[in-house]
Amino acid sequence: MNINPFANVSLQDYLEIVQIVDSTFPIGSFNHSFGMENYLREDTVTDDKGYEEWQEAYLASQFKYGEGLVIKLVYDAMVTDNIEQVWHYDKVLTVSTQARETRQGTKMIAKQMLRLIQRLHAIPVLDDYQSKIRKGVVFGNPAIVFALYVFNKGLGCSEAIALYGYSVISTMVQNAVRAIPLGQFAGQEIVLRSFSQLEKMTQEIQELDASYLGANTPGLELAQMKHETQVFRLFMS
Repeated sequence: MNINPFANVSLQDYLEIVQIVDSTFPIGSFNHSFGMENYLREDTVTDDKGYEEWQEAYLASQFKYGEGLVIKLVYDAMVTDNIEQVWHYDKVLTVSTQARETRQGTKMIAKQMLRLIQRLHAIPVLDDYQSKIRKGVVFGNPAIVFALYVFNKGLGCSEAIALYGYSVISTMVQNAVRAIPLGQFAGQEIVLRSFSQLEKMTQEIQELDASYLGANTPGLELAQMKHETQVFRLFMS
């Protein structure tokens, strides 16, 4: 898949987007394993191979039909100037998440991302999103925050999915490096190998519609639920 990220985006805007997807951008993602820590506790994930298998499953289900797809749907809605549909997707994706810790973690990350982006850039549509979250009209999702931000910057949909996916992968790998633990080199090898899956998923997401939003693999959700009763932990989810 060939893309031209600079087609409608200035270099300044592109660098500002890269700042947001950097794993060091302080939105609290490093506090969440989204169920991976439960696999560690049960000795299902014990090394780089086990982690990579978990990550592939996570990306192929929870990311693809969740945050990845919602970025595409937000773009579709914004092209037709249908912001109410965006708020609908926020609700659908949130209530589709069975695990309480994952729901709460996602909302916390979204709120922190909104605060930081608005402090740096002050985007009107994100002001509206922030206001609706405060009033309890919507819940907040970081992928929706990101999609609204980069749509405003003029970034294409495929580029948006790929960059957000990279951010998710990079953060999860860094969490695995300190939790399993993995070596830094092994972690970067996993990041590199994940790019082919991310490219394939980015293309596949373009063929999906809203009926797929929130679909997930039961095993991943069960691990996220079991993490809620896990006493010794590094992560909040």
